[in-house]
Amino acid sequence: MNIYLVGGAVRDELLGLPVKDRDWVVTGATPDDMLRQGFKQVGADFPVFLHPKTGEEYALARTERKQGRGYHGFAVYSAPDVTLEDDLRRRDLTINAMAKTTDGELVDPFGGSKDIQARSLRHVSEAFAEDPLRILRTARFAARLHPLGFTVAETTMSLMRKMVNEGEVEHLVPERVWQEIQRALHENEPGIFFQILRDCGALATIIPELEQDDAFAAAMSALRCTHINKGTTSIRFAALMCPLTPAAARQRAAELKAPNDCQNLARLTTSLIPTIRSMPCHQADALLAVLDEADVWRREDRFTELLQVLSCALPDTEQHKLGWLESAQQAATGVQPRELMAQGYQGKDLGRAIQNERLRRISAAHQ
Repeated sequence: MNIYLVGGAVRDELLGLPVKDRDWVVTGATPDDMLRQGFKQVGADFPVFLHPKTGEEYALARTERKQGRGYHGFAVYSAPDVTLEDDLRRRDLTINAMAKTTDGELVDPFGGSKDIQARSLRHVSEAFAEDPLRILRTARFAARLHPLGFTVAETTMSLMRKMVNEGEVEHLVPERVWQEIQRALHENEPGIFFQILRDCGALATIIPELEQDDAFAAAMSALRCTHINKGTTSIRFAALMCPLTPAAARQRAAELKAPNDCQNLARLTTSLIPTIRSMPCHQADALLAVLDEADVWRREDRFTELLQVLSCALPDTEQHKLGWLESAQQAATGVQPRELMAQGYQGKDLGRAIQNERLRRISAAHQ
């Protein structure tokens, strides 16, 4: 039995980056060997075990053989005769296909260390083409490592384009696509992720509404702004969707299986952008209509997120309108239904009285 540190931990160490997670590969062992040493097996598909003390993942060396379309179309083979090089060969990029022995010796059969020096994201082998998810992973690594000067190797980009042309991206599982998008939204340069997808043609399948130059530029500008402001996932996703129509944003978010908070904020953002842009002045009824649509009375936290998205999605000439909305919110949230009930209002009359009082307070705040 031999144990090797593999993948991201080796890559990040060579790059001088903090090592967050450590993964290990074990050769020359069987599941029974691992269980006898106190490891706990996790999952049924792959021979992966948790260390009894550290909790780190130890996987038996394995190979994969393509059997069908998409992410799940693989047959996994794991046995003591699978070598470390066999295991590393199935990985996506050369910088992720390195290992270290327990003595600290680098094992680099595919030139990952040279590609680190060259700042190149290059596929390990033609087996890269068997898994379309690797297109998204490569784009995500480009987004993460772009500040260090990394770019996608032209041979790899050509292979990605070929995979797109052969329809592989159409077979991706939406949940896996969303997982990669969500991670990419928080990488060092999120826009690079979408630029790589656009360059290889995958964006036309995943988010076709952003293919046009104007829409793409607007989405990237808003996304970069929310990234600089350290926005939440829902804020960043709403910024990405901001050039779309409300109907298109709703459909795309649902097809990507984005979480409900992301879907709702994207829908609200795309719905309110044209309303706010067409608002000629701080009319109380128009401001109240926006607050009502945003449901600020029950969802104040979401309204705060909405303002953050709008501050990045609206042009500079419209930014002052956000001040109108904030002051209108502050004025209108002070209305107390109980006080109006004490005056005898109830039922539909109470609802109208609340709206009238909110309108009065908003008008007074903008005089």
